[in-house]
Amino acid sequence: MTTMNHNRGWNAMALPALFDALCRADAEESVTRALREDLGDAGDITSRACFGPDDHGRAKIVSRAEGVLAGIRVAEIVALRGGLSIRVHVEDGARIGRGTPVATIEGPLLALLAHERTMLNFLTLLSGTATAAAQFVDAVRGTKAAICDTRKTIPGLRTLQKYAARCGGATLHRIGLFDAALFKDNHLAGFGGDSLAVRAREAATRARASGSAAFVECEVDTLAQLDELLAIEEGVLDLILLDNMDPGSLGEAVRRRDARAPWITLEASGGVRLDTVRRIAASGVDRISVGAITHSATALDLGLDLVAGGSAR
Repeated sequence: MTTMNHNRGWNAMALPALFDALCRADAEESVTRALREDLGDAGDITSRACFGPDDHGRAKIVSRAEGVLAGIRVAEIVALRGGLSIRVHVEDGARIGRGTPVATIEGPLLALLAHERTMLNFLTLLSGTATAAAQFVDAVRGTKAAICDTRKTIPGLRTLQKYAARCGGATLHRIGLFDAALFKDNHLAGFGGDSLAVRAREAATRARASGSAAFVECEVDTLAQLDELLAIEEGVLDLILLDNMDPGSLGEAVRRRDARAPWITLEASGGVRLDTVRRIAASGVDRISVGAITHSATALDLGLDLVAGGSAR
């Protein structure tokens, strides 16, 4: 099977480099919005009623559940915005257990309390995404299938959630509509009455001419549609998406691909769950895209506990 450099090399990057290249700029913007919506114009009126500007605090961020950490770089951005020092104990992508100290935060108590929830909101959401990805990756371990994320993300947090999926071991699909072509049923329906192969070939040619497509993929719903695409010459399509097929049909799709167009990567998609993903992977498909990683992940429970503080009052 040909190895393709999907997504401009995102999947080959180490996590620190991926964060900087893919989502640091988005993280900075997201932190700005998050702090603005929490602090407003008046700031943290509760903490100012309790403490003064000279009061100092130290706290630990601690995991209260098992999972995979993601978002510690975002927590750093939040801490630095507040003039706080942060010492990271566990890096993104690490598996953590209940009671694992993740980071120590120190500085003015007013700033620590004002930025606590924003740090935790990013950490719990992104760690939940990474943990969900890891669960799917673990479920297919030993098969050839790679678990991929999708565009079913929280608006405004696309690159952060995709980074978190990578922290959990998933393979990044396209980042957005701008970096790869995926022809779905609604696209193909608009081309008129030509055969699927003709429509797909024409669309793929246009997509490649744009110079922006890291790969070109086409969706099918039936084995008959698959047969049409497998008859297209090499170099037109990179992937075929097998939408909502049962494991038996997926296995047959793999057999037909191997016999007729071994250069094609097959991706299964549609309603994939933890209790079904192993059977899907056993069919021999190369990739399985899972929307639940980003649209339905449960937040991982992490908390910030004050371990030292002093009042000058």
